[in-house]
Amino acid sequence: MFREMRRKNQMLSQEESIAVLQKETSGTLAVLGDNGYPYAVPLSYVYYDNKIYFHGAKVGHKIDAIQKHNKVSFCVIDQDDVISEEFTTYFKSVIAFGTARIIEDDTEKRSAIEKLTARYSSDQPEEKRSETITKNFPVFNIIELTIEHMTGKQALELIKKV
Repeated sequence: MFREMRRKNQMLSQEESIAVLQKETSGTLAVLGDNGYPYAVPLSYVYYDNKIYFHGAKVGHKIDAIQKHNKVSFCVIDQDDVISEEFTTYFKSVIAFGTARIIEDDTEKRSAIEKLTARYSSDQPEEKRSETITKNFPVFNIIELTIEHMTGKQALELIKKV
């Protein structure tokens, strides 16, 4: 169903790919947008238990696209160092493919937003995080991407350094 990676010698293991998702804080969600055009949007996210969670407004291009066609991809770049004298970049990235859904159940939604706020505001007191979630709960959506296939890739030069 999914293509095999052409350059398998550059492939990250599943564990390394998950580590990239856990380390980084932003990625790009790609959906099938209006009139068959791809729509890619940068987002903050949290990875948890083979799922990626995002938050967003209740309306907009991203929400419309997911409601029409729930197959999506998500890309995270962990490293992108330009090495001009070698005419290349030393890169490391992960692409996840899966299905997206808007979480309707309030308990699930609350659990996901707690994971997001813990990741991005862990230095804030629990009480303040909880109050902020409760205050904003009615105005945002939580989107869950269930990963069906994931690949990570890195530059050969990074492999040789190890």
